[in-house]
Amino acid sequence: MEFLTEFPSLGRSDLSAFKQGIDEGFRAFSRQYGEALEAFFNPLLKFLVWFEKVLINTPWPIVILVIAIITWLGARSWKITIGAVLSLLLIGFMGMWEDTMATLAMITVATLVCVALGIPVGILMSRSNRAQSIVTPILDVMQTIPSFVYLIPVVMLLGIGKVPGLIAVCIYAIPPIVRLTNLGIRLVDKDVMEAADAFGASAREKLFGVQIPLALPNIFAGVNQTIMMALSMVVIASMIGVKGLGTQVLRAIGNQYLALGLMNGLAIVALAIIFDRVSQTYGKRLQAYRETGHD
Repeated sequence: MEFLTEFPSLGRSDLSAFKQGIDEGFRAFSRQYGEALEAFFNPLLKFLVWFEKVLINTPWPIVILVIAIITWLGARSWKITIGAVLSLLLIGFMGMWEDTMATLAMITVATLVCVALGIPVGILMSRSNRAQSIVTPILDVMQTIPSFVYLIPVVMLLGIGKVPGLIAVCIYAIPPIVRLTNLGIRLVDKDVMEAADAFGASAREKLFGVQIPLALPNIFAGVNQTIMMALSMVVIASMIGVKGLGTQVLRAIGNQYLALGLMNGLAIVALAIIFDRVSQTYGKRLQAYRETGHD
């Protein structure tokens, strides 16, 4: 009350009118551009649905074999590869295969979108202090604002379904890849850049031939963190129609099914560990390659 007395221009009626204006403006924007936005995201929806169907309809031995090969190529560790295979076998045995594949499809597509958008933005930030000063506060807001808050405009614009869930996951998960791409490129040794200048390298050649290769360990650390944050959004995204392990966790919360919640929660943990170990190990291998000059 003291605040309202000290600042009479911010009375309850004015504040209410201000909020109402924002709501009405956003509703008008949603009615005018909602269909255009749905059409814009339709190719992404088709790809996500197709990828999910591929994972679910492909025989499970083939899926596990492919994941084992990818895990081996990334981690070069039999322990991690065998652990990934055993985790997937246990998930299938517990009857969570389809939900896990749906979650895997969502996380994979979200990670690809975050990498495709985040790395160019990180490169732009590394090449311009002005761009960094503009983008950094936006990233701060994206990381700190409660996820339920930005679910509201996404649902108002696109309704309930996979695409709104994917957008919500990407908003929450993209900041690490942007920040660490920027950091990795800025940390490239100045002596290396001076040597590239001495050899007459163009700006493009320096970026793709020197800076990005040397920044790859940091970039992969950003990918690792993006995957972890995307997985942490699985349960929240299930609230707006994203099928997968998060749906079952939400169902367990609503009905007090302890066993169901624990099993699906552990399946999410298993996916997180697989992604984390593979990306971390691959990042360390890149770091070793950078330091020694050989794999």
